[in-house]
Amino acid sequence: MAVRLKAKYQEEIKPQLKEEFGISNDLSVPKLEKVVVNVGMGEAKDNRDVLDKAVENLTALAGQKPVITRAKKSISNFKLSKGQAVGARVTLRGNRMYEFLDKLVSLVLPKVRDFRGVSTDSFDNQGNFTLGLREQVIFPEVSFQGGAVSGKIRGLEISVITTAKNKEQGKRLLELLGMPFKK
Repeated sequence: MAVRLKAKYQEEIKPQLKEEFGISNDLSVPKLEKVVVNVGMGEAKDNRDVLDKAVENLTALAGQKPVITRAKKSISNFKLSKGQAVGARVTLRGNRMYEFLDKLVSLVLPKVRDFRGVSTDSFDNQGNFTLGLREQVIFPEVSFQGGAVSGKIRGLEISVITTAKNKEQGKRLLELLGMPFKK
């Protein structure tokens, strides 16, 4: 699967982007740099099982072990101390990145209820894209019982980091890779 999307980028998308944006140098053509999958859980500070289950789910859907994220500073209103575990994230590069993105575009997003496309408002000025999903259970690797940690369905955030210079280049790159944007 991963080889399919990577080969499509090399053979079809790269020359098309080069022509569309008038880029002469092959190295300045926009490409994917990394994909970061993040899960935040406020109640992980009180219940270690919640964090363990989230790490297990993230490992299953990303294919590698996530890093536990910790609070940067104490916030008394949330009863949060500096250094407490509050989530998990995994950074995908290379073939795993292409495999995950291919799975996201072809299998996962079509399973989202009432799906009409991904919003284009989620681009930053450097051409990076962030997508939030309400449920982890739409991924085939996560079972419904495993996706509901402590009785709650967990969401996650997926950030696609590109080498694009602006929003237009980043959007066009993801369009050509198959990301279904709203019309």
